[in-house]
Amino acid sequence: MNPDHIKEVLTKIDEYPKLKGNPLTRLLVTGLASYNGELMLPVFYRSSREMVDEWEREVMKSKGNETCELDVWPYLQSMTCDVISRTSFGSSYKEGAKTFQLLREMATLIMQIVRQVYIPGWRFLPTKTNTRMKRAYKEIQEAIQGIINKREKAMRTGEIVSNDDLLGLMMESNNNNNHHNGKNGMMTLEDVIEECKLFYFAGQETTSTLLVWTMVLLSKYPAWQERARHEVLHVLGTDNESSALGQLKTMTMIMHEVMRLYPPVMQMTRAVERDTKMGDFVLPAGTQLALPTILVHKDPEIWGDDVAEFRPERFADGVSKATRSHNQQGAYFPFGWGPRICIGQNFALMEAKIALAIILKRFSFELSPSYVHAPSPEAPILQPQFGARLILHKL
Repeated sequence: MNPDHIKEVLTKIDEYPKLKGNPLTRLLVTGLASYNGELMLPVFYRSSREMVDEWEREVMKSKGNETCELDVWPYLQSMTCDVISRTSFGSSYKEGAKTFQLLREMATLIMQIVRQVYIPGWRFLPTKTNTRMKRAYKEIQEAIQGIINKREKAMRTGEIVSNDDLLGLMMESNNNNNHHNGKNGMMTLEDVIEECKLFYFAGQETTSTLLVWTMVLLSKYPAWQERARHEVLHVLGTDNESSALGQLKTMTMIMHEVMRLYPPVMQMTRAVERDTKMGDFVLPAGTQLALPTILVHKDPEIWGDDVAEFRPERFADGVSKATRSHNQQGAYFPFGWGPRICIGQNFALMEAKIALAIILKRFSFELSPSYVHAPSPEAPILQPQFGARLILHKL
């Protein structure tokens, strides 16, 4: 697909709106969340350090207390889920974690259905999958309602005087809207659930997959791992100053290349709002367009004959000059492009950089002989089907 056409589709949002799609997918994400990234930084550091501390305890159990073999994938998932739970629900993060586990289950069930032939009305039949999905959604409603009730009580009694998590900010906004606009301006329980869904998938799934593929590729390419470690020690040292994260050029190059090879979203879809001319083609209104991220990211005509290779240096001069023909802006869109770029992009990159910096300071790592490379599209992200078994060496 022509990158110029992709850029056109992703920037002209009135002409190419998002598809309504299978009604079941709207159960997954229909909200819009925003959050102050600075409030998240202490949580990022805390959760990352707790994960790495756990790895060190595993190393200490091993013979020699210096190395151990570990499947890092579930640890990365747990760490990013902990981050998203704490930033969403604050002191109620344990209850929030249960909610996100249910969301993951719903996502897996929905992906199973989406892969099948769409039959109108099928979602209303009492199949095993549909029944479990409805029960999971009810459990999510009950869990979030319980957290809200607990938070409202704490606010009334003065136990909580500030709202520095996503739920608190939404409730504060709700109270302000109620004061100025009455009940019509208030968020419903369903609205809050949708916000939590989007925050989860934008912040948890994308980050955990970005981290796991980064660790896998740095295990395969130890020279790049050492370059990244040297940069972290040089730029950050023993400090965790967030303002210095932007100076991690090598790490940024590495993550851009990881997302080229393993994009967070493998395909994006859009609809044609009205009859439109695109290049030599006339697209009738109602036409559905598929933007295959993973295929465009691996097109040798765009990226060159080394398209299948891990070469972070291609991003040395930025994204716009990474392709064979410079300034092909529509050729690289792991989080989308244009005014609707994924809300989780900054969240995912910041969290991933912090976690990777802490990991690189305390461990070197390589692939285990038992590692099986099997990327699999799940819920709806490209994940390692059989985990990511690595050998960790304590530094």
